[in-house]
Amino acid sequence: MAFAAVSALTLVPGASAQPRNTSYSMTDDEAFLALRDAARRDDAAKTFELAARLANYPIPAYIEYYRLKPRIREASVVEIRDFLTRHDGSAIGDRLRNDWLLELGKVRDWATFDEQYPQFALDDDTQLKCYALMSKLAKNQDVAAEARALLVSPKDYGEACNALIASLVQSGQFRADDLWFQVRLAAELNQTVVARRLAALTDAPENMIVVAIERPAQILTRGLGTGRAAHEAFLIALGRTARADVEQAGSFLLGASNQLTQQETAIGWAQIALQASLKLAPDAAEYWRKAGGAPLSVEGHQWKIRSALRVGDWKLVRAGIEAMPARLQKDPAWIYWLGRAYRVQGKPEDAQQQFQSIADQTHFYGQLALEELGQKIVIPPRASAPSAEEIALMAANPGFRRAFKFFDMNLRFEGYREWNWQLRKMTERQLLAAAEFARQNNLLDRMVNTSDRTRTEFDFSQRFPAPFHDIMHSATQPLGLDKAWVYGLIRQESRFVMTARSHVGASGLMQLMPGTAREVARRIGMTNFTQGQVNDVNTNIVLGTNYLSMVLNSLDGSQALATAAYNAGPGRPRAWRSTLTRTVEGAIFAESIPFSETRGYVKNVLSNATYYAALFENSPQSLKARLGTVAPKGFIGPVTPDPF
Repeated sequence: MAFAAVSALTLVPGASAQPRNTSYSMTDDEAFLALRDAARRDDAAKTFELAARLANYPIPAYIEYYRLKPRIREASVVEIRDFLTRHDGSAIGDRLRNDWLLELGKVRDWATFDEQYPQFALDDDTQLKCYALMSKLAKNQDVAAEARALLVSPKDYGEACNALIASLVQSGQFRADDLWFQVRLAAELNQTVVARRLAALTDAPENMIVVAIERPAQILTRGLGTGRAAHEAFLIALGRTARADVEQAGSFLLGASNQLTQQETAIGWAQIALQASLKLAPDAAEYWRKAGGAPLSVEGHQWKIRSALRVGDWKLVRAGIEAMPARLQKDPAWIYWLGRAYRVQGKPEDAQQQFQSIADQTHFYGQLALEELGQKIVIPPRASAPSAEEIALMAANPGFRRAFKFFDMNLRFEGYREWNWQLRKMTERQLLAAAEFARQNNLLDRMVNTSDRTRTEFDFSQRFPAPFHDIMHSATQPLGLDKAWVYGLIRQESRFVMTARSHVGASGLMQLMPGTAREVARRIGMTNFTQGQVNDVNTNIVLGTNYLSMVLNSLDGSQALATAAYNAGPGRPRAWRSTLTRTVEGAIFAESIPFSETRGYVKNVLSNATYYAALFENSPQSLKARLGTVAPKGFIGPVTPDPF
């Protein structure tokens, strides 16, 4: 069913350009892109000029939005409310409400904020959540517990969350321990500006905390000093020093331990333990034992468990997970590992309960939990195919039509926002129909994303597509490469968007870096290769599979190691493996990868590959077998960037 058949508008990817405005030598699409850029720069004059030329553009709500956004501080409440009323229930209406709420929070207009905030559908803005707590605080409500749960990521704080912390301190709802925890958190996550702002709320001398972050040796070598601020600066400096030298930081802490309280000593060890964990130091778990009782960040809680997993300390695994905040304990990863700890400690019924709670979830830890229950990974029965009538309803959806228009202009962010907005309240049947509509229009990334949302009805042919099968077979068979693994990697890398380009310049289905593509082409004798060929499907797959095969062969045939290498470069997984003191399960290796992007990448690729294998072979599969084990091996040479 061709999309062109459902609309007279030119909304199909690859459609002809919009009419050209000869007086300005610019198409309407080009004018729209210029309008969008002007709005992002808050250039009200330019947006007014460009919007006037787009009176008949097929997505008028966005023209209005881009005209209004730069003037939102000066626009009348009547004008803003009029826009919200006319575009109520739309993605762009919700976007403007987000913008307006930020302005209302900045001027502390709590009456209007409280009226509008419940209508903000996505509710995905940390700053707005901070403003909402400030509004409650202004009414003398106790919000300290909510604030502690919210304030875990200083990079997202902005003006709102910094102001919330200041208000909590002023009201007495945050005491010194809360404030200093936030300062340490900002330092831990390298958010120096936030740390400086929060330190100004303490009695610390000006720039003391900045010196502790940027020149920690200066703080440590001159001694502990007296008073809370001096002690906190010392603790922060310990963590910063441990980034370069864990043992040196430990020596400084031991030297000052008789002048620190028991709690301060524990915090000091926690500062050091986190950095030791990120370095995959074998003694990191021992540092965590010394840090018992210290208040931990989200990262601290998780790395405590990862360090314990690497050394097989299941007692520490269990204790650490049970001490996590409730929100973290609900993460499937920690549900699974708690189940494993229960089983090792002779509590099979408790372990079974943990595994059963996530075994129906189609992700890495759901699959592992299923295997712990004695089952293998299979493809669930396929739901009945959507009818032509169900798909026609999707084709007529105005939001999907706007999404197609954005995709046509390569505005994927706006297209994703419109597409995903339509999915929020869809039934399982509607989601399957929307995914099928995406398939029929060759939007495989939207098909996968949409079908992934179903929980009771499934179509894994949508979730795990295998396009270009002949090309893939020809590329993988001579190499003896697992086709399911390659498809699992592509699904994670590009979601089958052939023109995908990453922020670092990787291109195509298999997201090849320019240097990698050139070097692989040279090694396999591909003459006359040019960089422009990297997005050609056949060339991309040939180069990508050959590179993957080279990496796999250099890493003892381990898909876990090779997958990490494909994302982070071959040197890093070799370095990570060299820190092991024993052979570990592939799942433990994956969980303890110190790069968050690579950690998620390895889990997703191998989870994907397991489902692809089940589809291709029509037989039950084992993710555990695919992960295998990772054994220690001597580290060879320094960690260097991928030579490709």
